[in-house]
Parts: sequence; C-alpha cells; structure tokens
Amino acid sequence: MPARLYLLCQGATRATRLAAFPADEPLEDAARVAASVAARRWPRVDAVVTSPARAARETAEALGLVHDLEPALGEVDYGAWAGRRFADVAATEPGALAAWLEDPEARPGGGGESLEELDARIGRWLDTRLASDGRMLAVTHGVVMRAVVVHILNAPLRAARSVDVQPLQMLEIGSNGRRWTIRQLSS
Repeated sequence: MPARLYLLCQGATRATRLAAFPADEPLEDAARVAASVAARRWPRVDAVVTSPARAARETAEALGLVHDLEPALGEVDYGAWAGRRFADVAATEPGALAAWLEDPEARPGGGGESLEELDARIGRWLDTRLASDGRMLAVTHGVVMRAVVVHILNAPLRAARSVDVQPLQMLEIGSNGRRWTIRQLSS
C-alpha cells in the first residue's frame, strides 16, 4: 500500500488570534473543543507524530491520539520575533521584515530559521517517508504545511507565503514510492 500522509495544522493559539509570530504556547480553550469535535472526521491511521511544540502536542491530545514527537515537524524558529505581533515587527523593524518576506535565505528575528532551512528540513523528512507504507497523521504548523506544498510542487520558496493554512486544516499527500503528490487540502 502506498504511503499516505495527513498533515494537520495545530489548533489556534493566542498568536493565531493576535496575528503574532508563534512562540511555544498552549492551545486556546476554544481550539481544544474544536479539535475534540473535529476528531470524528479524521481518517484512520497507523501512526501519529507531532511537532515538539506545545500547541501541536495539545492538538493531538485533544484529538485523543497517542503520538510520537518528530522534531522535523517543528515550528519555525522566529528568533526575537517569537511572540510579537506582525504589525509591531513591521512598525519597528520594517527593513528586516521586508527582507525576510522577500528572501528565502533571510532569517527572522536576527537569527531564527530561514525558509530555505525549513524547506531542507521538511525535504529530508519527506524523503525518509517516501518509500514507507501505511497511513500517518502528522500534527504540525501552518508554515510547515506551506513548506510541504511548495516542496512537492518544486515551486519557488517565496510561493509558500501564497498558501493559506488555517488551524485544524488538513493536507493529504500520497506517495508512489518515487514522488509525493498533493491529494487534497481540506477543512
């Protein structure tokens, strides 16, 4: 049976609500409820992995899933911008923010992880899963899911900013053992 991978975006956090760069924070209460309700529609899987980030782990727990941690699925390190509102960074560091938005090699917040580094991390992980069998659910982050889409399409990294992923949205991808294909993005 070819590999099927379901990537699930973590539930909403305070950073989601405030349009802030994520820090390692808990789910909001409403997100826990939404995840537990949504659990009824997830596909049956053979394994569940999550990002080490608190919100991803709490999403899996709210879904009632036993999971293993997968560091490759971790949130981007936003450096000094973690926890700050996008608008605040735009007002205080407009040049640095513009550079980060335009250049996939630029690091956010004076030392965080670049889109290029994220793409390499995700690409390595996808390569290890390519020839596997079975169905896996991976609870991760919107930016990671955007990176997966861009990686599979072999699109310019800048295109990741054009993919909108909402909390608890799922991306289904499949492998024939040689390459990944995008099957669907659903709510």
